[in-house]
Amino acid sequence: MNANETVTSQAQPAGKTLPFQAEVQELLHLVVHSLYSNPEIFLRELISNASDANDKLRFEAATNPELYEGSGELKIWVDYDKAAGTITVRDNGIGMSETEVIENLGTIARSGTKAFFRNLSGDAQKDSLLIGQFGVGFYSAFIVADFGVGFYSAFMVADSVTVRTRKAGLPPESGVEWRCTLSGDEASAYSVAPLTRAERGTEVILHLKEEARDFLSRWRLTELIHKYSEHILWPILMPKEEWDKEKGEYRRTGEWEQVNQGTALWARAKSEITDEEYRNFYRHVAHDFDEPLAWLHAKVEGKHEYTLLLYLPKHAPFDLWDPKPSHGVKLYVKRVFIMEDAERLLPHYLRFVRGVVDAADLPLNVSREMLQEAKALDAIRGGITKRVLGLLEQLAKNEPEKYATFWKTFGRVLKEGIGEDHANREKIAALLRFVSTASEGDEPTVSLDDYLARMKEGQTKIYYLTADSLAAARHSPHLELFKKKGIEVLLLTDRIDEWWTGYLTEYQGKPLVSVTRGADEIEALDDAEKTAVESAAKTHDATLKRLEEALKGKVKAVRPSARLTESPACLVVEEGGMTLHLKRILEAAGQKAPAVEPVLEVNVDHPLFARAASSEGDAFAEWAQLLYEEALLAEGGALEDPAGFVKRVNRLLVG
Repeated sequence: MNANETVTSQAQPAGKTLPFQAEVQELLHLVVHSLYSNPEIFLRELISNASDANDKLRFEAATNPELYEGSGELKIWVDYDKAAGTITVRDNGIGMSETEVIENLGTIARSGTKAFFRNLSGDAQKDSLLIGQFGVGFYSAFIVADFGVGFYSAFMVADSVTVRTRKAGLPPESGVEWRCTLSGDEASAYSVAPLTRAERGTEVILHLKEEARDFLSRWRLTELIHKYSEHILWPILMPKEEWDKEKGEYRRTGEWEQVNQGTALWARAKSEITDEEYRNFYRHVAHDFDEPLAWLHAKVEGKHEYTLLLYLPKHAPFDLWDPKPSHGVKLYVKRVFIMEDAERLLPHYLRFVRGVVDAADLPLNVSREMLQEAKALDAIRGGITKRVLGLLEQLAKNEPEKYATFWKTFGRVLKEGIGEDHANREKIAALLRFVSTASEGDEPTVSLDDYLARMKEGQTKIYYLTADSLAAARHSPHLELFKKKGIEVLLLTDRIDEWWTGYLTEYQGKPLVSVTRGADEIEALDDAEKTAVESAAKTHDATLKRLEEALKGKVKAVRPSARLTESPACLVVEEGGMTLHLKRILEAAGQKAPAVEPVLEVNVDHPLFARAASSEGDAFAEWAQLLYEEALLAEGGALEDPAGFVKRVNRLLVG
């Protein structure tokens, strides 16, 4: 199709009206009332969709050239009609079938998006805050497969939208026309009708609201294209106009001209690209309406040559914790789009990264299956991973406030890399941030390097404590000796902490040790304290054995504690055993956990121990049970018989 040719479409009878899925109605309401603070971005979103459609056609046509239908010159057209009050954005890309039109424009399939809508309150102000908290662009990126929420941005400026499309490779009579008109500011249904359409691709016709008529000028539309879509790889064409001196107005010449550069942004020299161009490209590639936290643009030369332009977002995508989340990196080969969601380009724990990678030594007709076997991709993946980690290192060192934002959003995801990426384990460990007994406030600001710099003289181990919450960690009896000695302990409260600490056994040659482990792991004891514990074991041997017998089946042993200074008892596990905290996590997730018999450590100087030691018969059994249950509660565990515990406490208090 030549640039000056118009699309020939002929609507057919037998159309049908279909209801919008409830979530789509909510989405439209959000778009009109809350989502966009700047309606001019509608053009950016529609051009972005057209660009994606062209990308997809070129990828599909690499193995099926017939899809080009004799015309492989891919473009995007933007037109306007003042008299009709319309703006039209058209592409000759992949197009859609009727089924795809209904799926993409009438339903929302992703569970993450549905969860988003379940969190909405109906209050526009509160919902806007929720949108800002989670990052609109990310949930928009996967609402629908081809158009995304960007398509619905058309309703910011239009009260009626028509979509005419035909899937590449299907006959002309397979075209589809989709229409939706707002009633007030709402829409509950849309119509779909057959369409005979000679050309493949999609055109979106916007019937503008009265208050949006200022967009009906070449100058205004060209300004928006330069502002938001200059980086689009495909030529963006607009009708050429020239000044008519006699009429004193611009008139069309009948020709089309390109109004964007049409070059890949990542292929340009960094010195030629402004920060605003980088930000706009991020909004395009990530479908995000916020600006990125940071970006990385590099050309790598050597055995494998590739260019990357990658971004760290400010907000987490809604599907970040889905079993199969989206991966926001697009793969190009020699500037030819190959695929989006290229999960093999980065490890799973970096799935939040967005951007493009343009490889020079992969075949143009590469498929997902071929990528699984591409050895070059392993080298590229390794190089990209190191550069992303390097970007995080720079942020942590030079821009700690930005890194704090990153850690708050993606820290739990990065922790996955400790177990997944052995080669970069030490690098990832250096990026971890914690709350500790030596830090102020509840924000995780302590690095492992900070910890090493503050270690006591003679200290050779890094101590940590896992707990269900920061409050539980701070009040854990396991910390008492460490507080007394002034030894710093890292406080870990994410569920994933129990997992990754099993892989990171040491850092910079210093072992990582849980303070809930056996006494042999505690190096803080001096000789006098060790002697005191040994003496207590002999002095109270009879009582300790009675406690063991009373708690048979619940604890493996009972012994004097070296770590307790205030609490009467605590539960510890021997080296190599599963912690009680991990056992609870597994059981809460519905998994079967092995039985754990902890050791009960008692503070022989505590009054409760003395009361137990001086008791006999049933009273002793009650005191033994109380010591165990208090230790279990302090550990964050749940009692088998809470009512029985209350009765026992009451009896002992009044007895």
